[in-house]
Amino acid sequence: MRALGPGSVSSLLKIALDVVYVVLWILIGILLVLALGALVVPIPDRSIAVEINGVERELRATQIKLAISAFSACGAGYMAVLLFVVDRLRRIFATLTAGDPFHPGNIKRLQLIGLGLIGVEAGRVLLPVVARLLVPGPDQDELRFVNLTAWFSVLVVFVLAEVFREGARLRRDAELTI
Repeated sequence: MRALGPGSVSSLLKIALDVVYVVLWILIGILLVLALGALVVPIPDRSIAVEINGVERELRATQIKLAISAFSACGAGYMAVLLFVVDRLRRIFATLTAGDPFHPGNIKRLQLIGLGLIGVEAGRVLLPVVARLLVPGPDQDELRFVNLTAWFSVLVVFVLAEVFREGARLRRDAELTI
């Protein structure tokens, strides 16, 4: 099976990305409805016993509503960044399916994917901080490790953008050659 052009592996991947794109839109919608619903639905403000990390605590219903709303909104934001990355990938794969891998627009798309991946990784680091602020739990000294694979992937995407820049330059030079 070919890698480029209609009926190729890239066209199959483009279809898969189209499906993921639609699913992400649906998930974002569900999370936003949940975030708004948690704020709007009235419930009596009473204490509720919940278990957090093995420790039972008393939380007010308003705290739980706020936490559900905030976590749903954060989830929608995370999904929105993924949607952004998937949309740029769809556009890259559209050029691959058309048989034009070194399309000049792919350089900017890859750079934006790299920025999107930075946003995803930053969200992964910041979410526990937001969670701790919204729902204080028992004191824990959690050691957060940097995900080297994710940061390496970000670097690879930026290097690929430069490879595509060079490929586009070489293609331009070849088109000018008689």
